[in-house]
Amino acid sequence: MAHMNFELGDLRAFVAIAERGSFRDAALDIHLSQPALSRRIAKLENALGVRLLERTTRRVDLTAVGRDFARKARDVLNNLDESLLGMGEVAERMRGEVTIACVPSAVRYFLPEVLQEYHRQYPRIMIRITDEGASDVLSSVVRGEVDFGVNYIGAQEPAVEFQPVLREPFVAACRRDHPLATRKCVTWAELGQYDYMAVAKASGNRFLLDLALAETANTPRSFCEVRHIMTVVSLVEAGLGIAVVPRLAMPLDDHPTLISIPLEEPAATRTVGLVRRRGRILTPAAQQLYDMIVMSRHAGNAKTQLPPE
Repeated sequence: MAHMNFELGDLRAFVAIAERGSFRDAALDIHLSQPALSRRIAKLENALGVRLLERTTRRVDLTAVGRDFARKARDVLNNLDESLLGMGEVAERMRGEVTIACVPSAVRYFLPEVLQEYHRQYPRIMIRITDEGASDVLSSVVRGEVDFGVNYIGAQEPAVEFQPVLREPFVAACRRDHPLATRKCVTWAELGQYDYMAVAKASGNRFLLDLALAETANTPRSFCEVRHIMTVVSLVEAGLGIAVVPRLAMPLDDHPTLISIPLEEPAATRTVGLVRRRGRILTPAAQQLYDMIVMSRHAGNAKTQLPPE
């Protein structure tokens, strides 16, 4: 039997190209120059004695043999990584990275405790977080630029799998010295009596609110619009007025300045979940983080006391 003269790094290079369909994108993913990546692929093809890739001017396609080998190579790498993740001392020395996209209003609730535990188990794995608006998070997932995302849109998108994690209410945000602060709940009509701020129509949250209010005439008129939820929360804290925001965007109930008031007539909610590109097999390192986020919610994070989906 001929000696197969290639390395795990060559397999990882090939799988990266198979998943991204581009030398440039694959090189960025695994932190190699494009010439170095090309050398690894040439070495692998020479060792196997077959052509794995068909290169055109615009993209890279797998040959029939390449498609079959990509599945097998991915299985080999995933099985190896799973074995290493399960070995405590080895896991502490494992390198690599996991990239996730997350809407900013969900970062504080979903990520800190899970990332702390993940980092404790795998201290050398780099975690990259891109905090973006809902549409950008979804696009990053669909284009394969991140392993998975945390988002409140995507359930109806055929290109992604949406794993619901929780359903949360929208609340009225105001300062503790505001006239509404003593109320147990407030209606949309009542919000119109005060200086009201909103997120712009391009926001996914604004779309959900407009949908909830579509059949009522109670939409308060805003005197100020911003692009991001966290910005409007800051303006509420500064005393400019009130706003309607997701519960996750607000601090805990013991905050010295801000308070959340339940909304009714109508109530509005959003479902937050994990999104991944349909059919994409996560690396074991990414799958581990994905599972930890899901399990942390099911274990009952009491700090938010939000109703589950």
